Amino acid sequence: MKPKFTLVELVFLILAIVGLCATWYYNTLFYLEVEDTSIGNFLALTKTTLPAKSINADIAVVAIAFVIWMVYEARKLKMKHWWLFIPLTFLVALACSFPLFLFFRERRMRKTQNILQQS
Repeated sequence: MKPKFTLVELVFLILAIVGLCATWYYNTLFYLEVEDTSIGNFLALTKTTLPAKSINADIAVVAIAFVIWMVYEARKLKMKHWWLFIPLTFLVALACSFPLFLFFRERRMRKTQNILQQS
C-alpha cells in the first residue's frame, strides 16, 4: 500500500501551514492593535526601518522569481488550478503559497511517475 503522503510532501504541507499561521498571527495582531488598519498604512509600516526595507526587497525578488518559475513548472507538469497560487502569494503569504505549491508539485510528479510505471 502506497503512503497517502510522502515524507517530502508532508514537510512541504507542514511548512505551508506554519507559513500561514506565522504570517497571519502578526497580521491579526496588526488589525487588533493598530488604529489605522488600511492597506496603505500596513505597507507604510513595512518601510519604517532599513532592515524592514531590506527584507521587503529580499521577499519581493523571491516572490517574483517564484511566480515566474511556478508558472513555467506548473505548465510543464500540466498541473490543474496552478494560477490560484499567484493570488495566494500576494493575498495570503509567500510563506504559505510557496511550500503549498511544492506540496502539490510533488504530488503531481508522484502521480505522473506512478502512471509511467504502470504503463
